[in-house]
Amino acid sequence: MTDLCGAAGDATLSAAKPPMLEGLHRRLSQRQLTMMAIGGAIGVGLFLGSSITIRLAGPAVTLSYLLGAGIALIMSYALAEMAVVHPVAGAFGVYAEKYLNPWAGFSVRATYGVAQIIAIGAEVTAAGIYISFWFPNVPQWIWVVLVSAALVALNSMQVNRLGEFEYWFAMIKVAAIVAFIIVGLSLILGVGFRGAIGFSNLTRHGGFLPLGWKGVWLSLTITVTSYMGVEIIAVAAGEAEHPEVSIPHAMRSIVWRLILFYVLAIAIMVTMVPWNQTSGSSALSGSPFVTAFSAARIPFAAAIMNFVVLTAALSSVNTNLYLSTRMVFSLARGGYAPESMGKVSSNGVPHRALLASTAGIIAAILLAIFAPKNAFLLLYGTAVAGMLFVWLVILSTHLYFRKAIPRQRLLTLPMRLRAHPFFTVVGILLLLAISVTTFFVDGLQWSVPAFYVFLGMISLLYMRKRRRKSF
Repeated sequence: MTDLCGAAGDATLSAAKPPMLEGLHRRLSQRQLTMMAIGGAIGVGLFLGSSITIRLAGPAVTLSYLLGAGIALIMSYALAEMAVVHPVAGAFGVYAEKYLNPWAGFSVRATYGVAQIIAIGAEVTAAGIYISFWFPNVPQWIWVVLVSAALVALNSMQVNRLGEFEYWFAMIKVAAIVAFIIVGLSLILGVGFRGAIGFSNLTRHGGFLPLGWKGVWLSLTITVTSYMGVEIIAVAAGEAEHPEVSIPHAMRSIVWRLILFYVLAIAIMVTMVPWNQTSGSSALSGSPFVTAFSAARIPFAAAIMNFVVLTAALSSVNTNLYLSTRMVFSLARGGYAPESMGKVSSNGVPHRALLASTAGIIAAILLAIFAPKNAFLLLYGTAVAGMLFVWLVILSTHLYFRKAIPRQRLLTLPMRLRAHPFFTVVGILLLLAISVTTFFVDGLQWSVPAFYVFLGMISLLYMRKRRRKSF
């Protein structure tokens, strides 16, 4: 099969060749890799998007997060196998090209890059919403511009400096979620001077399943995207120190931490405050975490938590800028984006690819000016279908990866998905079912059709490039 990845493909798929032929520097340590993944995954999907999931499922939203965790576990183990064997910046795009076909490799990289760019727009929009908590009279677009400029400058630094900054950025929200869990459990159980809140909020307003199992399944369309971030480790593998050790360790750490944080935090939230209060109205005006602390009447806790969710959004923007930049870089090295996008500066940063990745920020600024109330859902919903496609391609690639890899090599892998191909096939079927379900969720009805239009456009671009290469 013809390899269309250029230096990002041939040079990196062979373990015998030097690891820096791409021009990127292997400077990300294991702890930085882990926290970058957590920083990318724990973002607006939990802190702002949870208001949507609670509205759809009520207290039973915890079951949605458990189901999403199961899919994330399948994905993380499948991806870790391939990332250890092929630690490259193009990640699953390169895997798909090698084990499926060139179109799959191109389309999944293009989709992931665009989805991350759109997600950047959603997250800077969320940052503007959070800052408006303190400055309600200042237009949101001003905060979007200021935040965006600072984070683009940060991504222009060497990757180890970016990784260190993200390490501490992500640490803030991890510490905050742990604190939220401890404080929430104390209030629920009555530890301290206040009376116990108890567990009545889980059944008082329509029962534990106020909207039935249908609500649990509908909310899964959003909750599963909260775990979409585990693939960051594979993308960053091209700049990781000792990828054969750091990738499995980081992947195990992030998945189990995400499950613990998400399930416990959401369960505590709907126990502290009636679900029909934390879910709010159809318009997003803030984080349900802030609402929960405000309802508990803890002094200054709402303002502190708002600062935390703000840093969470900024952390996600920071990580997604990194991811989209590397995907645009990989596409350029494969000949599917302008050659200039594949150039790397002396400090190992693809600056021109970084500049291209700011397109989502521009969209966020325009939406913040002309449609501030609907900007988050418009951007977030558009990215959902793209990420579902990316996960489907990754799992499909894993099926063919397992057929191609020698059994002796498979047994040496430090992290393997058991009972193959059962769990991989289950993951694919669940993702397909979730994709169909988006048609029945307010704000997501058009996400899949819009993605098909996008997929058709990039497929035409792919065929045009292929014809040029054939000549």
